[in-house]
Amino acid sequence: IIFDNDLSPAQIRELEKIFQCKVLDRSELILDIFASRAQTYEARLQVELAQLQYTYPRLTRMWTHLDTVAAAAGAAGAVGGIGTRGPGEKQLEIDRRLVQKRLAQLRNQIRLIDQRKQRQVRSRKGYFTVSLVGYTNAGKSTLMNLLTGSETYVENKLFATLDTKTAKWNLNKEVKVLLSDTVGFVRNLPHHLVASFRATLEEAIHADLLLHLVDVSHPQAESQLQAANQVLKEIECDEKDIILLFNKIDQQPNATADMLTTLYPQALLISAKKGFGIDTLIETVIDRVAGETLYLRVSCSAADGRIRNYLQSHGSILSEEYLDATLTLEAKLGKRLLHGLERLKPNSCRILPATE
Repeated sequence: IIFDNDLSPAQIRELEKIFQCKVLDRSELILDIFASRAQTYEARLQVELAQLQYTYPRLTRMWTHLDTVAAAAGAAGAVGGIGTRGPGEKQLEIDRRLVQKRLAQLRNQIRLIDQRKQRQVRSRKGYFTVSLVGYTNAGKSTLMNLLTGSETYVENKLFATLDTKTAKWNLNKEVKVLLSDTVGFVRNLPHHLVASFRATLEEAIHADLLLHLVDVSHPQAESQLQAANQVLKEIECDEKDIILLFNKIDQQPNATADMLTTLYPQALLISAKKGFGIDTLIETVIDRVAGETLYLRVSCSAADGRIRNYLQSHGSILSEEYLDATLTLEAKLGKRLLHGLERLKPNSCRILPATE
């Protein structure tokens, strides 16, 4: 019997007495699914840590049957007495020491993985980074494959992938970003699971932009959206720049999808499977990569076409003026792209007020 709640050890024990069968609570079921999906060394470590954190407070009742055996032996005249510890209590202490030792080992190994992940993320400082987040089975891996041409494992099941994958996403000839696919979220995700998978979520934590996918074909899409927002809040990502994507709109229209598009008019409608709405998504991401629009007056040599080409491909040229061998341009350009222009070393570059 499976309960869609977290149960205490005492509740599980009493329920198993009543039903005479195995009782699973929500956390244990999620951990079992995670364990079956873990393929890499890192994922297995994280799942084992979460399982031990779940199991540790539930050790108390696992060995009490030995005390019952000891009590029966005592009644028959066996050696023992008041105040002595029964075999169940001794075994419990041994188990607790073993679990604590293994927990310390796992935390140390995951800490090293976390440090390596942080170094990897910091090494991408020159790149604009984007992470796909959302409820499990929302279509993140399918979208990842479509946008980057990678071969991320895709399957219509919960937590099909537990590992973060990163690939280069060419938005156009000039603009390239790094796109990461992260582990799916789920409603009431156990806190110890969030903690143990923090290294995996490092990509989302340090991303410049999040693409939040929602499966609008699912009847509980609204609650899934809120559940994913709750996890983003727990890992302190709720204040980041987020683009909301309503995925699977190619499927049969339903009242949930209509309601969500009314409640969230800023969301982009896409189909990762059919490729619908991807051009609009790319244009929106390019705008976010560029950042706040700046108005510039740039002076450069008329013989050097690199600066004019850069402004034309990354922004828009408002006016051009040639005087002798000098070209003066007025243009609009995203703030984040200004460093690229400065690398071309124009004669001068002045930021104008937006009204000028």
